[in-house]
Amino acid sequence: MRLNKETLVAGFALFSMFFGAGNLMLPPLLGFKAGDAWFPVVLGFVISAVLIPLLGIFAHARLQGTMLDFAKKVSPQFSLIYCILVYIISIALPSPRTASVTHEMVIQPLLGINSWITSTVYFILVLFFVLNRSKILTVIGKYLTPIIFIVILSIICIGIFSTNSVVIGSSQFQNPVISGLLEGYQTFDAIGAVVIGGVLIISLQLKGGNNFEQNRMAIVRSGIIAGIGLFVIYTGMIYIGAAFNSAFDTNVSRTDLLSGLSLKTLGAIGQSFLSILVALACFTTAVGIVTGTADFVKGLFNDSQKAYLITAIVGCVLGILMGQFDVHYIINVAVPALMFIYPITIILIFLNVLPNKYTSALVFRSVVIVTILFSIPDFLMSIGVKKGMTSLLDILPLGNYHLAWLMPAIVLFIIVNTFFRNTVEK
Repeated sequence: MRLNKETLVAGFALFSMFFGAGNLMLPPLLGFKAGDAWFPVVLGFVISAVLIPLLGIFAHARLQGTMLDFAKKVSPQFSLIYCILVYIISIALPSPRTASVTHEMVIQPLLGINSWITSTVYFILVLFFVLNRSKILTVIGKYLTPIIFIVILSIICIGIFSTNSVVIGSSQFQNPVISGLLEGYQTFDAIGAVVIGGVLIISLQLKGGNNFEQNRMAIVRSGIIAGIGLFVIYTGMIYIGAAFNSAFDTNVSRTDLLSGLSLKTLGAIGQSFLSILVALACFTTAVGIVTGTADFVKGLFNDSQKAYLITAIVGCVLGILMGQFDVHYIINVAVPALMFIYPITIILIFLNVLPNKYTSALVFRSVVIVTILFSIPDFLMSIGVKKGMTSLLDILPLGNYHLAWLMPAIVLFIIVNTFFRNTVEK
């Protein structure tokens, strides 16, 4: 794989926009709970937080359009509704969560100021970057990402060499692979792939000078660079969490565990390094989300720059308002939305990566519809509607693992391609 400076910068920028608040906090606690089953947990987590997002970037490279193209084979109306839901979820949950994490782990311990001040200053800076989007790839990829990567690798490497004699405790998970897979939902990386991938495409197009094939290869290579970075960091952080699982209280919080790990590995300056890491990782993700949302709305209004500006401002104002909630509250609130939208997103990513001869309009419509139907029980369970849902999930394949939609989607995909391929439009 031949790499040039532009591809490396784009790859680092993509990694940085993926790597936000959840990506930093989730792996250590996951490893802490996984204990001696940390490797199976890594496998599950990597599937939903690395492999599927990477396929989402590949799908963008293939389409090189907008997010509307992801679901257009289902129907234009469905595609519009899906995109609106994804962008609403993105600016209402993961984007504000970055401000909340930054306040709780960085600003509050150091300065003790009100969360309103933190969120306001934070999203004013986000707005500045969004309105200067031509500089996003260069600034993030060239300057911010290397700092993030170096600090995380320092924690991982020092942690590995300082835990040679540590005995890792038993796992708290009955099914480590599934636990890792579902925890990967909370990174929002699959959704991030369809949102942030569009930012990468538009940024490359703004630079100009490349044709479709050159852009496709640049996007694929950038995605691979980002995927390798995510894999290394996730695996390392999960292992470190497992290696130190006897050094912290059983009920330790995500933020306390991350802070404790940085102090144990980086010593007295650990907190300062961690503060830089958290602020940068959160900030770059917020920039990517708001930019992607503004791009989408701009496209709906005939490339209106006014629509882009208004959306960016609204997204930042919403970030200020929602960012006042506790980070753990935001994570819990996100569960129902993820149980519904994540299966649809995963299916759309896979269908858009596969060759056209296997993904007719009928395949898209039937597989997406059945995915939605079989995701409803998990969604209802997540909002507290348990009557009848528990017994239903018990009889559905993989229902007890919150994956009741998976087998029906696969079976219907095979059936339609086997018996109806020659009778429908390609």
